[in-house]
Amino acid sequence: MKIENSLQLKTLLESPQKVVIVPHKSPDGDAMGSCLGWKHLLDKLGHTTSVVSPDQYPDFLKWIPGSDQVLIYEESTLSTQKLLAEADSIFVLDFNTLQRIGDMGEFIGRCKGKKVVIDHHREPDGFADLLFSYPELGSTCELVYHIIEAQGYSHLLDKNIATALYVGILTDTGSFRFPSVTPTTHRAVADLIENGANHSDIADKIKDTASLGRLQLLGIALNNLHYDESLRTAYITLSSEELLSCDYQKGDTEGFVNYGLSIDGSVLAVIMIENKKEGYIKMSFRSKGAFSVNDFARAHFNGGGHHNAAGGRSEMTLEETVNHLLQKLDQCREDLQNAYS
Repeated sequence: MKIENSLQLKTLLESPQKVVIVPHKSPDGDAMGSCLGWKHLLDKLGHTTSVVSPDQYPDFLKWIPGSDQVLIYEESTLSTQKLLAEADSIFVLDFNTLQRIGDMGEFIGRCKGKKVVIDHHREPDGFADLLFSYPELGSTCELVYHIIEAQGYSHLLDKNIATALYVGILTDTGSFRFPSVTPTTHRAVADLIENGANHSDIADKIKDTASLGRLQLLGIALNNLHYDESLRTAYITLSSEELLSCDYQKGDTEGFVNYGLSIDGSVLAVIMIENKKEGYIKMSFRSKGAFSVNDFARAHFNGGGHHNAAGGRSEMTLEETVNHLLQKLDQCREDLQNAYS
């Protein structure tokens, strides 16, 4: 795969430097996998690296090699700000607008270090000194793999790098089910397995390790699932009280939205999760076929992402958010009916 700006990156990394690597807020498997995979590579190249996450990430990702070295910005703000201020380069992975990391983004914007974005989301902001933006790819981890290949560093792939990158490809492609998966994706995955990624062990740790509370919360979510046949849309709501009743931990709702798409005839699935403490509703959108949840989330819910997978948020109540969602979907009725056969 041809990677633009590969020469500029190679020049940037020619001599050892201080590097900070940053995922988006509430990082998922692709964010943490890409950051840790990139960290392991830069460590082998002789750089001094730190991964600084804006906030905590799910426990089911904390086994990824290098996780024990991840620093949390909101828990150690002063010390991590010092690292960022002194960094020669700041690599931003799996997001492309500093708004995704709140106050940390404002601080990074003022830092002197070179900003390098490696990401697969659409419509990047213009803050990067060096940009690697490939929205056609199914994951940032796949992009990191191709960058490593383009840099001539494939010989440095090892079990730690391969494992971290496999995690992100697995999770961001819905276990290789999404349309973004290509033959190139599978060739990359084959190489990662050959370099030490234990695919069955990784799948077990990611997909088959759940707390009792997560399973109980899934039961509530499925009980709350509604399906509007005329809109070909499934939606789920979860209130703060319901989360609390199941001892909710970050990451517990990962993948819940996908259950709505398993309904025969469904082309759109939405989950709305109430966060009373922060005062907003977190939303996740998934679709099949021609209906763009990226466009829909951007237009109506302060969000965006990919054609068939996006996020958003609402400052309305949970009930008002549902009503607003259905009102906007009603305006898209024809598109939804014709999106996927």
